[in-house]
Amino acid sequence: MLLRSAGIAAAPPPEARPRERLQRHGPGPLSEQELLALVIGSGSAAMPAHRLAERVLDLSGGRLRDLARVDPGILVGIPGIGPAMAARIVAAIELGKRVGSARTRHEDPVSGPGDVHDIFAPALAHLAHEEFHVLLLNAQNIPICQRQVTRGILDASLIHPREVFRDAIVLRAAGLILVHNHPSGNPEPSAEDLKVTRQLSVAGDQLGIPVLDQKIVAGGTFSSLAGRGCLRGP
Repeated sequence: MLLRSAGIAAAPPPEARPRERLQRHGPGPLSEQELLALVIGSGSAAMPAHRLAERVLDLSGGRLRDLARVDPGILVGIPGIGPAMAARIVAAIELGKRVGSARTRHEDPVSGPGDVHDIFAPALAHLAHEEFHVLLLNAQNIPICQRQVTRGILDASLIHPREVFRDAIVLRAAGLILVHNHPSGNPEPSAEDLKVTRQLSVAGDQLGIPVLDQKIVAGGTFSSLAGRGCLRGP
């Protein structure tokens, strides 16, 4: 009663704390704020972990998927979050992306545009910047590996075929798929997208490692340049 009259909230019982609930029931019942509080670990008397988690989620409007767009420097701007804690949060988000993108990688053959989207969407769909990747395939269309080629606005002058095909040659890939994202959420290819794709398609034909498609990931949707007949020009 004294605690309540003084305006101080009593600590929750152990069985109501996120860590104990996770150990007892697994992670499923926990809210996103509670899971994030566990990643944060311990806060301070003035700003406990659950309040820090709330502040972090507020940066993305309460949408966990949009937290991937938040720059680590902004996280450090929250009182109570230093560089080490910000790094833990960013690392946890990246692990979640990689778990999501590992579903078909190295296991199942790529049979359509949706398969490529499933591989890359967890990592690329909600980025605030552009990234350009290649997915290398064997003769059975099973992914060998994926590589990031560039980060930043897609520009034909900055993407050299040498960087795109280097690993494909070393790993004896039978073909490859180009993938990049549009932070705007619009999956329509730009003129520069078409230019890059056509230049690399010509290079792939010369090397005997064909470019099978260029996928554009845009939020929850995507487009396929092969499906549009845009790989090698009009």
